[in-house]
Amino acid sequence: MGNNPDTGKFKFPLDLGAPVGSLEGRSPAVDNGLDIPDPSRYYSREFMEKEWQHLWPRVWLIAAVTADIREPGDFTVFEHGHEEFIVVRQDDGSIKAFYNVCSHRGNRVCQVDRGTASSFTCAFHSWEFGCNGTLNKIVDEETFNKKLVGHRPGLTEVRCETLAGIVFINMDGNAPPLKEWMGLPEGYLEAYDIENMNLVRHTRSEWKSNWKTGVDTFYESYHLPHVHPQTQGAIEEFSQIDLYKNGFGRMIMWFGIKSHRHPVEHERDLDEGVKVMLRDAGIDLATYSGTVADTRRDIQIAKRERAKRLGLSNYERLTDGQLSDGWITGLFPNVQIGMHAEGIFIMRFVPHPTDPDRFFYDNMLLYRHVDDPNYAVPAWMAMPDGIDVTGETRPDIERWSADESPGIGPVLIQDYDLVAHVQRGIKSRGFKGPLWGDQEARVRHFHREVDRYIKGEIPPANATEGTDR
Repeated sequence: MGNNPDTGKFKFPLDLGAPVGSLEGRSPAVDNGLDIPDPSRYYSREFMEKEWQHLWPRVWLIAAVTADIREPGDFTVFEHGHEEFIVVRQDDGSIKAFYNVCSHRGNRVCQVDRGTASSFTCAFHSWEFGCNGTLNKIVDEETFNKKLVGHRPGLTEVRCETLAGIVFINMDGNAPPLKEWMGLPEGYLEAYDIENMNLVRHTRSEWKSNWKTGVDTFYESYHLPHVHPQTQGAIEEFSQIDLYKNGFGRMIMWFGIKSHRHPVEHERDLDEGVKVMLRDAGIDLATYSGTVADTRRDIQIAKRERAKRLGLSNYERLTDGQLSDGWITGLFPNVQIGMHAEGIFIMRFVPHPTDPDRFFYDNMLLYRHVDDPNYAVPAWMAMPDGIDVTGETRPDIERWSADESPGIGPVLIQDYDLVAHVQRGIKSRGFKGPLWGDQEARVRHFHREVDRYIKGEIPPANATEGTDR
């Protein structure tokens, strides 16, 4: 199936014409069937408990980014449902992760989002733990029987591995190594040079739906013209969809061109959204003479030339499409990453500890700062004024409750408003289950992998102590 941006004759799926086996090439077809799942998976407490028994303790979860913990003693706290983890940089440069719980009485050892420390002291009885998890001090230790504390019970460590500037944890002591489990093609994440980006904003807002309702919404572009009509002048919603092993997936969306649904009345009829993307690429609109058919390619050329001038060598590992387009990448089970040359945004769909009708939308924005007037934060990041993008300061986590409208930009607010209505409708007796079409192939692929865990199709491993909850 061909796609011609010059004529606007687009077909689904988008065909980029990249060689099979290349980073941009289409993945082999995957048959996930046509099952219609019971909608109770979105609101049942029983299904939520099954996820805590069979899914969450066994998968690799994104806990942090290395940019947030660059120096020894730098730490950040990762919240996931009823569990919390301290992720901390060690003196030798390595990274370790621990359950955020004191081995004495179970108090949260660390009660701030992030910081720098030489040790962690529990606020309940002042037991002190080193950044490597060892128990350094027990107050009035002589009053404890050595049979209780003689083994020096430190913080409980959790498996932790790093890939491409992203820190993952896994509660399962027998789960496969991260690289073996990772479903993306070799070198996919590494090409973006994430470890040299700065964490410039971190938001966490409570949304009124199940976490899977959130994933479903972001895992397809079928809804764009209906929920986000403002994107029609600058994004083609017909996507290349790629399904990978272990529930991973991707959609490549062409940016910098008009949607095939958006009429082109004149070859110079450049939408404001396209103009913004041209400016982001460093193109002077006052002298720009390109047409609607030229914009995407001109953005690629401008970014490539700018990268050479600024010495951004990582651009040499990126295809032209990666310079202009959105490589919207799903990491099973609960992450979507918008991949761009200048920066990425990591979206985590974090389950609520107790309520299947709530989840936390946790969004980390990373940006490759360059001190040049021709290079700035892309508009798609919806960055508020006053945000430090240089990496000199570590941002606090901005939080909003379910009853507050989060400051996350107009496009995401549309999704925030939408999912609450979807969650209510899913519970209706009139709804028999989702009917996923070809444009929603990533959604079906994701749920098929969830079911593999819930139904026991993936043989269980022996989980580490404290994960069988």
